[in-house]
Amino acid sequence: MRLRGLSTRSTAGARRTRTRRRLWAATVAAGAVTAGLLSGPAATARPAPDPSLTTMSIKSPPGGANVRVLLFHGSAAGGDESPLVNAGIETIERIGLSGPADQRFKVTASDDASVFTDAKMLGRFNAIVFLTGGGDVLDPDQEAGLEAYMEAGGGFVGLHDAARAEPYSDWFTGLIGARPAASSPEKVQRATVEVGDRLHPSTQGLPLEWKRPDKWLNWAENPSGEVHTVARVRESTYAPGAGANGADHPVSWCRDYDGGRSFYTGMGGTVSSYDETDFRDHLRGALLWTTRLVQADCKAAINGNYKAERLTQPNQPGRNDQIGEPHGLVAAPDGRVFYIGRGGADSSQPVVTDWNDPNIGKGTGEIHVYDPKTRKVTLAGALTVFGNKGGGDELRKVEEGLLGIELDPDFQENGWVYLHYTPHSEINRDTHMAERRVSRFTLDQATDKLDLASEKVLLKWPVQIHSCCHAGGGMAWDSKGNLYIATGDNNSSGFSGGYSGNNPEPNFKGVSFADARRTAGNTNNLNGKILRIHPEPDGTYTLPEGNLFTGKETAEGGGKTRGEIYVMGVRNPARISVDKETDTLYAGWVGPDAGQPSTTWGPAKYDTFAVITKASNRGWPYCMGNKQPYRDRNLPDPSKPLGWYDCDHPRNESPNNDGLVNVPPVTGNNIWYSPQGGAPDYPRDAAGVPSYKAEEATYRLPWLKGGGQAAMNGPLYRYDESSTSETKWPAYWDGKWFVGDFYDADQPRNAVLMDPRTQGDGGLPVHSESLKKIVPIGNDGIKNLMDWRFGPDGALYVLDYGRGFFTSDTKSALWRVTYTGGGPTPAAGQLARKAE
Repeated sequence: MRLRGLSTRSTAGARRTRTRRRLWAATVAAGAVTAGLLSGPAATARPAPDPSLTTMSIKSPPGGANVRVLLFHGSAAGGDESPLVNAGIETIERIGLSGPADQRFKVTASDDASVFTDAKMLGRFNAIVFLTGGGDVLDPDQEAGLEAYMEAGGGFVGLHDAARAEPYSDWFTGLIGARPAASSPEKVQRATVEVGDRLHPSTQGLPLEWKRPDKWLNWAENPSGEVHTVARVRESTYAPGAGANGADHPVSWCRDYDGGRSFYTGMGGTVSSYDETDFRDHLRGALLWTTRLVQADCKAAINGNYKAERLTQPNQPGRNDQIGEPHGLVAAPDGRVFYIGRGGADSSQPVVTDWNDPNIGKGTGEIHVYDPKTRKVTLAGALTVFGNKGGGDELRKVEEGLLGIELDPDFQENGWVYLHYTPHSEINRDTHMAERRVSRFTLDQATDKLDLASEKVLLKWPVQIHSCCHAGGGMAWDSKGNLYIATGDNNSSGFSGGYSGNNPEPNFKGVSFADARRTAGNTNNLNGKILRIHPEPDGTYTLPEGNLFTGKETAEGGGKTRGEIYVMGVRNPARISVDKETDTLYAGWVGPDAGQPSTTWGPAKYDTFAVITKASNRGWPYCMGNKQPYRDRNLPDPSKPLGWYDCDHPRNESPNNDGLVNVPPVTGNNIWYSPQGGAPDYPRDAAGVPSYKAEEATYRLPWLKGGGQAAMNGPLYRYDESSTSETKWPAYWDGKWFVGDFYDADQPRNAVLMDPRTQGDGGLPVHSESLKKIVPIGNDGIKNLMDWRFGPDGALYVLDYGRGFFTSDTKSALWRVTYTGGGPTPAAGQLARKAE
């Protein structure tokens, strides 16, 4: 129903003096109004009484089981109701009459602001909807009544121009969450809305990518992180104008505010919006939460609800008693965190780089254990590794060492620890070759000490160590007990100008160190791969079905494949993870060094992330990104370009190849970024070759940028409803994939949402949000992210590498990021209709 002329003032109940939180300025002309707040009817500036002359007492929480909604459409300009107001009233009335019986409600529409000073009347409503044209629609006493209503536990929904209402009030700005910028597009435009919250009742049934027309508001200050954003509009799909907010442009959000619940959407600026089924569903969900008909989490995306805590202390001088050179971590089911040091020594220790010295590169790969019960660190063990050869150019430094750690799926019973490392004892100083291995060790669970004599070598293979870099190292398990092992291509791209890394000429004693076609692009070599094996109790392994090769292929004479290979064509997959609910593999790897694309040689350096749902070739060194090819080169003159690689039919014609010439087709990757931006793409010719002209690039993932860049893949979060942990991350993050970079400036540290229908074929993320204020950046935060995984307590554990290279320092540390925001609201006891 619609009411006019409501003027009854309640004097019942206790009166209390209220502090006014209203900004006042002498004149609009003096610029007191924030630019752009009043693109609608002008308001009259006036001071608020101090103290307020209006005191109200409203029952807490307002409303009851007979759920009612007040739809307020008062206008500062007065006049007849607009078609937009009529459409909004009719739609919300229809929502209240439809749906399940236990989720229906009554709607009262009014343009009379005196209702906000009638405590008896106001207290009957479970939620208030503002459908106004902006301006100063409430006098000081009326706004005080709205404040009293929210403090009592009321609900509020603001639609579109409601963000322009009460422009002098700090409190109302907080209630809405943001104010429009001075410049917002006036015309209706079709755009794509990214629906990032898949659980809130306002968004859980909406498309991942929701295409719809509306008037899109820009924000004077971006509210992300201060509010819980449930949806964003993608600026690349429309013309946002001069006041654009960029890649993070919130459009709908909510939060618990001043005792009550507030929901705002910038959508609903057109009459036709209210005819859309999806938009009506969006409003229905907002009303269900604000009226207390359902609970919802409007806290999970608010930065202040997370706590980042450093767990380890700086090492004592000359000792790695707390941490080595950080390189990887894993959490045990009982909460202990195991983390490894690659092998770089304390900066005060000598570094041997002379190949004539038997101690060349000799380092110590440490395994530390953090126990959350005692908050103490134990040095579980140390391996003598080839990994301490210092910095400098790629013919001097080394990135080998202790590279990866995993715990057996039955670790609590058997204490088995798997380590991926390069033993110093197996290096050949004459040929500059080494052995990489994955071994199983047994941990004494009572002392947290590793029995080094218990080593069982599962898998070993040769690597060249004449030239650095890109050793890989990550490991992960799937639900079937298969172990994934990430290996780097262990080659330099410096002899190819930082492009493909396919120069066959440089070699040391017959072994190429600059041709990734010998390694990553070779079907018969275990480097530059993600391997998949099934460890057996006796320390051997078997091969699961579904790998890229069986090892028994007869093509091209046979003997040219390795059955351990699950993924080929990766450069430096330092971090991988597996979602055990789906057995989907997530990986990230570092690209080469070219800072700009080349019309001769191909794309600039692309750091890459991929969702891998089946055995595949991810492209390196033939193609990068979304199947963007490099130029081939070969003897006798590698400086002269040959033809472009065919990503659908790549051929390995390197003289250093001992595998198949015809390699599997390339699968496009999901995320790639360069110094210029995220997911650069170019116009292509008839053969599918991009132009690689910088001025013709489009950037399909505008939230990404590189520069100095080193991709660090993270986990896909799974919320454990049965867990009693009070610090676990909320269900909001369930199914979101964490992608990051070693560096923390413009580089990614984001949670992304993928479309399951396209993710395995290189589909782009449909949504992304920054984690940089939750997993804090900066010199005193987690500046150099080396690894991150969720523990069994649902908290995020993160390794900060430190501020130097090939060593540990005072900033090298294990951190934990916990959630402190509490559960969904309203409290179960305050739901309007209790569950039977």
